[in-house]
Order: sequence, then structure tokens, then C-alpha cells
Amino acid sequence: MEKLINDFSVGLFFWQTLLFLVLVFFLRKFAWKPILEAVEGREEGIKNALDAADKAKADMEVLNADNERILAEAKAERDSLLKEAREMKENIITEAKEKASLEADKVMASAKEQINNEKQKAVTELKNHVASLSIEIAEKVLKSELKDADKQKELVGAALKEAELN
Repeated sequence: MEKLINDFSVGLFFWQTLLFLVLVFFLRKFAWKPILEAVEGREEGIKNALDAADKAKADMEVLNADNERILAEAKAERDSLLKEAREMKENIITEAKEKASLEADKVMASAKEQINNEKQKAVTELKNHVASLSIEIAEKVLKSELKDADKQKELVGAALKEAELN
């Protein structure tokens, strides 16, 4: 360090200072401004990118809220449709049961009516057959009984006694 102080030259110091100042002047004029402009441009680009990211984030939040709202509406509509479908199913089942019940009642009534008609027919045929048999038997009995006068008197007497009892 002493050597530097001993070898100090004012002229050299002057020229070194002058060259340094000229160098600073040229750097400031030609290099410093473009460097600062590039840094400021970069800073502005970063700021714009951050603003765009914030805007995109806000847009995403709005989209997410819209998606959730749409999803909730879709679920509500789905539930409504399912409820309506269940009600329609129950109505169809109820109507089918009622129709089946009415149809069964009609079939039962028709069957009962046919049974009663067949029964009446059978009873009528039976009565006619019994009446015809009774008449034939009575005819045969009367023919055999009426040949004898004593038997005729007995028969009339028995019929009178029977008539008095009734």
C-alpha cells in the first residue's frame, strides 16, 4: 500500500478519473438506458402476467361457482324427474290394479250369472223330468188303482185326510 502512495501521480489520476467519467457517461447514454428499459419492460411483463393470473383465477372461481350452480340445478331437475317418474309408475300400477279388479269383478259376475243360469236350467229340466216322471207314475198308479172300486174309495179317503192335515 505504501508503494501505491509513493507512486501516486496526479496526472495519471486525472486521466484515469476523466476516462472513468467518460466511460460512465457513455455507459449511461448507450447502455444504462436500454438496460433500465429492458428491466422495466420485464417488470411490466411480470406485472401484466400476475394481473392476468389473478384475473384467470377470478374467472376460474366464477366458472367453478357456475359449474356448482349448474350441477345443483341438474341434480334438482334429476330428482324432480325421478319423483315424477315414480309418481307416474305408481299411477300406472294403480290404474292397472283397478282395471284388473274391475275386469275380475266383471268375469266373476259373468261367471256367477252363467252358473245361476245353468243352475236354473238344470233345476227347470229336473223339475220337468220329475213332473213328467210323477205324471207317468201317477198315471200308472191311478190306472192300476182305479180298476178296483174299493181301492178308489180308499184313495179318495186318504187324499181327504191328507188335505185336512195340510
